[in-house]
Amino acid sequence: MPTSVTAAVSRGAGQEFLIEELLLEDPRPDEILVRYSAAGLCHTDLEAAAGHLPTPHPVVLGHEGAGTVEAVGTAVTGFTPGDSVVLSLDSCGTCRNCLAGQPAYCDHHIPLNFHSRRADGSVGLRDASGRPVHDHFFGQSSFASHGLAHSRGLVKVPAGLPLSMLAPLGCGLITGAGAVLNSLRVQAGSTVAVFGLGAVGLAALMAAAASGATRIIAVDRNSERLSLAAELGATEVIDATTANTTEAVMDLTGGRGVDHSVESTGAIPVMNTAVAVLAPLGSAAILGVAVLDAALQANAFELLKGRTVTGSVMGHQAPGLLIPRLLDLHQQGRFPLEHLVTTYPLTDIDRAIADVGAGTTVKAVLTHHA
Repeated sequence: MPTSVTAAVSRGAGQEFLIEELLLEDPRPDEILVRYSAAGLCHTDLEAAAGHLPTPHPVVLGHEGAGTVEAVGTAVTGFTPGDSVVLSLDSCGTCRNCLAGQPAYCDHHIPLNFHSRRADGSVGLRDASGRPVHDHFFGQSSFASHGLAHSRGLVKVPAGLPLSMLAPLGCGLITGAGAVLNSLRVQAGSTVAVFGLGAVGLAALMAAAASGATRIIAVDRNSERLSLAAELGATEVIDATTANTTEAVMDLTGGRGVDHSVESTGAIPVMNTAVAVLAPLGSAAILGVAVLDAALQANAFELLKGRTVTGSVMGHQAPGLLIPRLLDLHQQGRFPLEHLVTTYPLTDIDRAIADVGAGTTVKAVLTHHA
């Protein structure tokens, strides 16, 4: 029996989301039906809605879902109805990188996460006129009350935790925190600079504090974000609207530079700065998504001093391992993600988008009510 679904539908590039009633197929043998409680709003969702990604329309987006398992297909193991879950990316599970525990670098990442359909080309949603609506975006399409997912994209979480707070762990927060914990491997006593204080950058900052970094320099153009960064562990803040950020970081470090830097803006000049402020043997993690064909610039001679530059997505570790790590830190009060989240009803998705764009909300989470 198909499930009635309330969803935010993107029907064309650049169009506003429409709240619609759809019908969702029963789960196939390898699928799980999830009742979503919440879904984080991520820049990637907006890029797909704008037509900048290889995602067809009409489509239900959303890739930071959290909810409860309602039904499982006959071939599914490890999950049962009633399980609380956070959803992350989809992956094939069989390629070299998946087998190495790095599903974010799956050989089939683009079709599985952006093409918004099953491997056989089918979709699970129909609109009121019986026309297909694309789903399976990142294996979940969580801007909806219900969706179909695969077990490899689900992570069980303890019952009773506030799922609206946990939803951003599916992408944005693990991207920032995982870069610090796994890509850079920040150690106690380190100096870290974080460029860009959105949800990704602030997650990186909190992870740096949890790792024992003794100096954390936060850089942004938004004074409220800089104040929040100070509350979350930044030891110094730099307002990029009034300071030359390269000179400011070097001045704060006595001309040495930082051991690690994290860039989360997607702006090439900021990426260049994140590399330029590295100390010898320092490492920079580039997390922001730049325009296609954009070129990063670095001083080749300075790189000879043991400096490294790395890209990192989705935390550089399987979400099934990284999400529980961050939950443990959260339970200890060392990863206070609740300070980043503002909730909105799904029907207020346009207001959430506007608030994020204006910089008044760090991480918008859309909530669903039965």
